[in-house]
Amino acid sequence: MSQKKVFSEEAYSFEGKMPLRQAIPLGLQHVLAMFVGNLTPLLIITGACGLGVGSEFANLQVSLLQNAMLVAGLVTLLQLFAIGPIGGKVPIIMGTSSGFIGVFKSVVATMGGGVLSYGAIMGASIIGGLMEGVLGFFLKPLRRFFPPIVTGTVVLSIGLSLISVGIASFGGGNGVHDYGSMENLLLATFVLIVILFAKHGMKGFANTSAILIGIVAGYIAALLMGLVLPTTAINADGVAYTKAWVLNWDKVKEASWFAIPALMPVKIVFDWRAVVPVLIMFVVTAVETVGDISGVMEGGMDREATDKELSGGVICDGLGSAFAAIFGVLPNTSFSQNVGLVAMTKVVNRTALAAGAVFLILCGLIPKLGALVSIMPQAVLGGAAVMMFSSIVVSGIQLVTKEEMTARNLTILSVALGVGYGMGSNGAILASAPEAVQLIFGGSGIVPAAVVAIILNVLLPKEENV
Repeated sequence: MSQKKVFSEEAYSFEGKMPLRQAIPLGLQHVLAMFVGNLTPLLIITGACGLGVGSEFANLQVSLLQNAMLVAGLVTLLQLFAIGPIGGKVPIIMGTSSGFIGVFKSVVATMGGGVLSYGAIMGASIIGGLMEGVLGFFLKPLRRFFPPIVTGTVVLSIGLSLISVGIASFGGGNGVHDYGSMENLLLATFVLIVILFAKHGMKGFANTSAILIGIVAGYIAALLMGLVLPTTAINADGVAYTKAWVLNWDKVKEASWFAIPALMPVKIVFDWRAVVPVLIMFVVTAVETVGDISGVMEGGMDREATDKELSGGVICDGLGSAFAAIFGVLPNTSFSQNVGLVAMTKVVNRTALAAGAVFLILCGLIPKLGALVSIMPQAVLGGAAVMMFSSIVVSGIQLVTKEEMTARNLTILSVALGVGYGMGSNGAILASAPEAVQLIFGGSGIVPAAVVAIILNVLLPKEENV
């Protein structure tokens, strides 16, 4: 591929020897791509449990956010370098999974919230993570259930579900008062234009670092906007608010320079009301991880993942999630955002990705460094995200079309996306279904699309010489 000519060959080799001066900026791209996504699930679930800002447990939430960065970095290093069978040695960034948000919110509603509910989520995550880890050891005989048409469908559904997230960030982020304002839209568009210019109008390092250049340009643009535009406005209720694109430098100023992450910040509770739905979700997560690894190998290295890579990746996914729960962090799984970044840049160098993992660990130890990244306006992230997330969809298409699109494969893809993804992305259709069904299939199109694709792949007769 001519795209591989824009940088040294080491960048496109997983085990290539890359100088740190080149690896660090490339790794930083990955951190910027997933930083907000790594923290958002924790903000949502701790908020649902009543542990958020303004509560007596606000300091606990800050501690959990710090732990989330540390754990993501450590589990990523394990995935990249592996310890025995744990880790796939694949170019994957690990982080706090957003796929569990729907299930966890239902668990919180069932258990009434509070620290007890959060402790039950941690207990369920430990059991579920260990179960997924065991499942990874038996992945080779199970791999026949995950041919390219199935994993490609899962990758497609992952990308489709993330595009809406990217567009929401493009507008400034869901829930902000100035969502969709011209300021947010223009800032996001500016970031996207810078990325496109760097990607297709520049050569060498600038070409490969297009995402980083776009985000840095977004920071500068937001800073300049704050000097010439009003940073506050009045909402419909007459209450003043700060606009979403404003950089909150006070957050960086107030953050400490060093802090030791807390081990077991919440008491772990084992409750079947949490364990049962979370166990099922971990099975689906294993399929999603197979899809992510397949997508990153196809999109970044132009080949299929091996049995060993898939097995090690799933084992790391499970045991890493159990490890995360000990630190009070939600399950850590492969991050689809970074799959899109790898697919777009083709940079799969382990040293570069490890540099990003080390930066995450530093963020977990140096809160001020993490605060600097966390103040990134959602519109800046959105300008980069829409392109990265679309790359995941393209990787899914590449996987699906790797084999001939027979009538059987077309049926699997059509029904899985039409019925499975469609039903999951419109959770209201399941309002009258049993609670267990809502817990598993509601809120995300990834789970039902994966289940439908797997079932159809098993039930539909194979076609011969079509």
